[in-house]
Amino acid sequence: MITSGIYFKNFKIIKQNSKIKKNLIKLIRENNEILQSFSKNYKDQFKIKNLQIFNKFNDIRIIGIGGSSLGAKTIYSFLKDKIKKNLLFLDNLSILNKKSVNKRYLNLIISKSGGTLETIVNSNIFVKKSDKNIFITENKKNYLNLLAQKLKSEIVYHNNFIGGRYAVLSEVGMLPAELMGLNPKNFRQFNNLIKNKKYLNALISNVSFIINLIKKKKFNSIIINYDEKSQNLFSWYQQLVAESLGKNGKGLLPVVSNMPKDNHSVMQLYLDGFKNNFYTFFYAHENNTFKINNKFILSSQNYLKNKNIQNITYAQKKATEKVFTKKNIPFRSFEIKKRDEKTLGELFCFFMLETILIGRALKINPYNQPAVELIKKETKKILI
Repeated sequence: MITSGIYFKNFKIIKQNSKIKKNLIKLIRENNEILQSFSKNYKDQFKIKNLQIFNKFNDIRIIGIGGSSLGAKTIYSFLKDKIKKNLLFLDNLSILNKKSVNKRYLNLIISKSGGTLETIVNSNIFVKKSDKNIFITENKKNYLNLLAQKLKSEIVYHNNFIGGRYAVLSEVGMLPAELMGLNPKNFRQFNNLIKNKKYLNALISNVSFIINLIKKKKFNSIIINYDEKSQNLFSWYQQLVAESLGKNGKGLLPVVSNMPKDNHSVMQLYLDGFKNNFYTFFYAHENNTFKINNKFILSSQNYLKNKNIQNITYAQKKATEKVFTKKNIPFRSFEIKKRDEKTLGELFCFFMLETILIGRALKINPYNQPAVELIKKETKKILI
């Protein structure tokens, strides 16, 4: 256990890289706005009392893309059983016709720059006069700021120093969490985590091993995910890792495999194909999963009697780990014991700190995404 909610089995133990440890200590001591957002002391740009007028809305739309949406989407799916509101995420462009909807929505429209093409298009198509709107964008004269003023909508200013994929514990993720009826302070566990030696040692050893794998030209980070409610968590992780580390001919390719269905497709390759992958197993313990109907079990499958879905998927997970161990395939494993805001906040911190530390070890800037800007410029040229 690295925290009360997370059991973590690291890659094979190797000697900790002293540079990684020094970088982590230095990072914690920096006046880093991203790390500040992990802390309970972070001051959000919204006031809870100003949000009370929006509490009556049960139907909420998040209009944003990438880091402007994935954090909130992760929170909603991971903690769905605790949330009574209905959230819809408009996080891509669709060629489908606009459906006639009579519902009155609260729209949360998010773009740091205020000029994200997909967010502008979706806002134009889907926002109605009868809706209520909250905009999250930088305090600049940009498209969304001007639109918010025109619609006389609430504006919450996006922290200029926090990029989208690192923004989940800032206003970008915590304002939606507040609207879902959750408490942002419960997500922000950084103050406790930097005092937790098990957590920090696991992080340092983990990054040390990944750097060692990269030196051996193992560049594919494969997620073996057994938790349906965490699919969006790993979509968020995918953007975090790919966009932060994919620079200067370097990086990691994050690939998400949802289990157990992928046992019947790509698992053959994972076990017996090329060897430039490393793996993360992810499992969450659940209560009240569907049970096997004993009446319809044939004698040849008696081992399934009195089992439920959790028993079966956990057995598959443990069996796969055993085979990986026998084949000397590198993997780590997360098991979630408590599904709550605290645990999710701890996972967010772990993956963001891991990514920043890997970036520094590779001598690349983990905060920018210069190549993506080229596509934005070329798209605008074509449309003009």
